[in-house]
Amino acid sequence: MPQLAMLPVVILGALIAAAAAASSRPHPLDPLSAAEITAVRAAVLASPLVPARPLHFHYVGLDEPDKPDVLAYAYDTTTSPSFWHAMPRRALVIVRAGGQSHELRVEITTRNASSVASAAASVISHAVHRGAGFPAFTLEEQVAAEALAPAYPPFADSVRRRGVRMDDVVCSVLPAGWFGGAARAGAGAGAGAAAGRVAKMQCFVAGDTANYYARPIEGVTLVVDLDRMTIVGYKDRVTYPVPKAEGTDYRAGKAGPPLPGPEPAPGVVVQPEGRGFQIDGHVVRWANWEFHVGFDTRAGAVISLASVHDADTGLWRRVLYRGFVSEVFVPYMDPAEEWYFRTFLDAGETDLGPWAYPLQPGADCPANAAYLDGYSADQDGNPVKARNMMCVFERYAGDVAWRHTESGLPDQLITEVRPDVSLVVRMVVSAGNYDYILDWEFKTSGTIKFSVSLTGLLEVKATPYTHTDEITADAHGTLVSENTLAIYHDHYVTYHVDLDIDGTNNSFVKNVITTRSNTGDPATGGAATPRRSYWTVQREVAETEADGQVGLDTAAEPADLLFVNPGKKTRIGNEVGYRLIPVGATAASVLADDDFPQRRASYTKKQVWVTPYNKSEKWAAGTYADQSTGDDGLAAWSGRNRGIRDEDIVLWYTVGLHHIPYQEDFPVMPTLTGGFELRPSNFFERNPILRVRPATTHGHSANCSCDSAAAR
Repeated sequence: MPQLAMLPVVILGALIAAAAAASSRPHPLDPLSAAEITAVRAAVLASPLVPARPLHFHYVGLDEPDKPDVLAYAYDTTTSPSFWHAMPRRALVIVRAGGQSHELRVEITTRNASSVASAAASVISHAVHRGAGFPAFTLEEQVAAEALAPAYPPFADSVRRRGVRMDDVVCSVLPAGWFGGAARAGAGAGAGAAAGRVAKMQCFVAGDTANYYARPIEGVTLVVDLDRMTIVGYKDRVTYPVPKAEGTDYRAGKAGPPLPGPEPAPGVVVQPEGRGFQIDGHVVRWANWEFHVGFDTRAGAVISLASVHDADTGLWRRVLYRGFVSEVFVPYMDPAEEWYFRTFLDAGETDLGPWAYPLQPGADCPANAAYLDGYSADQDGNPVKARNMMCVFERYAGDVAWRHTESGLPDQLITEVRPDVSLVVRMVVSAGNYDYILDWEFKTSGTIKFSVSLTGLLEVKATPYTHTDEITADAHGTLVSENTLAIYHDHYVTYHVDLDIDGTNNSFVKNVITTRSNTGDPATGGAATPRRSYWTVQREVAETEADGQVGLDTAAEPADLLFVNPGKKTRIGNEVGYRLIPVGATAASVLADDDFPQRRASYTKKQVWVTPYNKSEKWAAGTYADQSTGDDGLAAWSGRNRGIRDEDIVLWYTVGLHHIPYQEDFPVMPTLTGGFELRPSNFFERNPILRVRPATTHGHSANCSCDSAAAR
């Protein structure tokens, strides 16, 4: 295949234009359109391969083309338009019918009829999943399950005995997890566990507050068979007071009067010349970056084909092939009957995309933001439009990209400052009680910053305690209000990041910082000075997947972690690369290795995993995460210990947080942020933003020595 890593600006622009002109088909990585989802639905329902009814759609998404074909489409100047026309466009579909999970691949033909896009589709393959686990819940079956509770006589009796009005009750369907036994038994022990596709259900009291999570009906657990849509287990184990509604609401006008005293002055981002970025379909171009923004029902936002422009060479250079959130693991730390199973795999068990609600202009995103919609399929396979579920904006935070003031030259004071402006792609996932603000931030320095900001509502447990003096044993949480315990828990957000640093073949390198004694012998790096020690760098290149696993908090010695292209070097001989920099939230799981939730998410013991690229390896907890057993997923794949040196490799990075709740987190939690950066490291010949123009104020450069020199 021709060299795809670098393209001059003119050629890249011409290639994109030629591709658009040559084909009316969508970009190979574009998410499925409404017309395509409709065609896929029709093809699946018409197929004799799945005759059982009812048939419910649990996943409909792009079955992405093979990576070499996508790279040829995006970067190869010698590829003919006929190649683009011939590239298949397919959907992966997972349905439930006849008590089985079916995987179908559907080929889509897009055509223009009277300038109106339409699509046709046909099923090209079918398989029945016979291993452990089930597909994610659909929204419709969750609603249907929740409606069962009020009509269930034992539950109605429990509600009545607690003095609660049924009209005030709200229920929530929760994954049951897996706690041993046969791979498909699923529900584990307790509360009327049953074999098959089951879920637990917990209920709350809303009443005068929107924060019903703060008012649980503690001690009551229902078990629902989702395929038969019937309650198959029930337990009312203990009765505790339902926490009061007062002080739990977070809505404006309901949380009390505004805070007294001075408030920050209102502000707004103003761009007199308009936005500095362009969105062409799903391709975003800004400053020295170009990338593709997609959407997946399970992962949410997907960033692909990110290339950065090297101003010194005039070339576009590849950095990222494809990146997305692979899984969100949230285990709670209370072993009680109503809590032990709360070990959620949010992406795999309930999907992230359906919980990306419309972003609020001026609040979720600044005034200069542009918004993107997305489509997913409902349980019947019909397309559902999610409006304004992602935003793109330029961030002006008052930060400094680089600066220096020099006072050492006679009769001169030199100050050079350049402002830091970045481009952010944002999606917010409101997964039940928690809200995850997921940012992809592109900087002109070539850095990509991945940020996870947690906010939302605590998941709490009703308790007889009203004061900490009453607690004499491990309560498994913090008393945040009367009769209200906020349970200890973890958040692990795992990213799948397929890096292509200046090309496909990369290596993972640890630059280990090693302490040395000054022997005074120049032959060993010493010198005849009073200095007794120093540190130096020992370079270690990972050969296999075992070498690519890194526990950031358990490493014996500090190290820089790099992804390099051994086939590309700078002018002075350094391998080009990108450096992985953790930005807070580096917790790893401390659960026992043989605990069932840990077996399902064993990859959370280490923050960094590096694997060879495999198109089928996308989901850290496995494709069928609901009631999964840990036999499929990142840790299982990596156990093969494949080679990763000078290969097409993937970074899996987990942003981790042990959450000990505090009273300030109640009733709604102030935002807490962690993440990581990918930063150029010997990728450019020098600082890539050295020649960025200084900031201007009223037409004059601010904080720049050029103006003061001209004035003199």
